[in-house]
Amino acid sequence: MMEENKTIYSYAGQVFTTFGVIVTIFIILGMVVGEEAGMTSTLFEENFHGYSFATLLQLLLLAFFITLGRMVFLTDRLIKSMSLIARSICFVTSVIVVVISFVCLFGWFPLSNVRSWIGFFGLFTLCTAIGIIVSSMKEKAENKKMEQALEKIRQKEFKK
Repeated sequence: MMEENKTIYSYAGQVFTTFGVIVTIFIILGMVVGEEAGMTSTLFEENFHGYSFATLLQLLLLAFFITLGRMVFLTDRLIKSMSLIARSICFVTSVIVVVISFVCLFGWFPLSNVRSWIGFFGLFTLCTAIGIIVSSMKEKAENKKMEQALEKIRQKEFKK
């Protein structure tokens, strides 16, 4: 994976992009689950009146940790000797650990509620699958673009 030079603004942009995706997921989840979500989870306490500042700060902190995990495991800046598959597994595992920690710390849902855990892991799996699909589509598009640029260079060299 080729990594261009990044600045603090690049990482801040990733944090806020991740935050936007997380909030969107929670909006959709709240609409699908309905008012029952407010009775089960502190994330939905406000029901359809909006999210509390505490909830938004928790989600922003989650976005920060996800971006930090991405930087550690999915770029070549810190870990160069580990395979991409191993780094991806470490990244996904670190996100799961952070989310479980947040569930415990912030009481996002009762620890004994099996339906909530099934919902969490189901939604996590779905979002991970979507992320993998989108990433692979982006990578294929970038590879195609690079191949086309390389072909143009070859054609120019051939004409000389």
